Amino acid sequence: MRGILYTGGELTDLVSFARLPIYLQAFLREQNGVVAYFGGLYIRGCVNEPAWHALAEAWQGETAFWRTYDEVAETDIPFAQDSVGNQFLLRGDAVLFLDTETGELADLEVDFKHFLFGAEKFPLDALGMQALRVFQQGGGVLKPGELLSLHPPVCIATTGTRKPTSKAVPAAARLTWLADFYRQIKDLPDGQPVRLKPL
Repeated sequence: MRGILYTGGELTDLVSFARLPIYLQAFLREQNGVVAYFGGLYIRGCVNEPAWHALAEAWQGETAFWRTYDEVAETDIPFAQDSVGNQFLLRGDAVLFLDTETGELADLEVDFKHFLFGAEKFPLDALGMQALRVFQQGGGVLKPGELLSLHPPVCIATTGTRKPTSKAVPAAARLTWLADFYRQIKDLPDGQPVRLKPL
C-alpha cells in the first residue's frame, strides 16, 4: 500500500479480533489497520482507541452501520471506508460496498485479497478517490481521523449554479451527518426537491 498516514499499532481489542475471519486476522496481525492512499482507504483495526479507527465501534457500537442502514446485517463486518465515508463490508467472503448517502449495497464480486489487489493496482477507481484528488489539488490535506464532507451530496442533482465544495471534518461528525441524511431521504421518491444544511 502507498501513501500510508497511520497504522493501528498493538492489537488491544482481542474480543473483536477473535470473531474475525482468519484472512482478516492475518492482515491485522501484520498491521492493525491502516490509513493509506493519503486518506483514500481506512482499514479499521482491533483497537480500543482512537474510536475512529476501532472496528468494534463501527461493527457493534451505538452507531454501528447495521443499526442505521436497512440493507446492512448485524453480521456484516465494516472493515474499511473510503475518503468520504462510504463503507466496505465483509459478508462471508464477499466484499460489499455501502453507499452511505443512499444506503444502497453493492456486491463488488471480490474477496478481501482481491479487494486489496484492486485498490493497490487501481486506487483512483477502486476507492472512488476523485473527490479526494480534487481536494488535494486545491491544497487540502486529509489527516488520520478525518473524512471529506461533500456539499452537495453526490446523490443529489443540482441546478449547477453553485460549485460543489469539500472540506476535511472529523470522521465521527461525517458519519453521523451521513446517517442522518440517509434517514431523511430513504423514503423520498426520486426527483423530490430537498434543502440541505452542510456539515
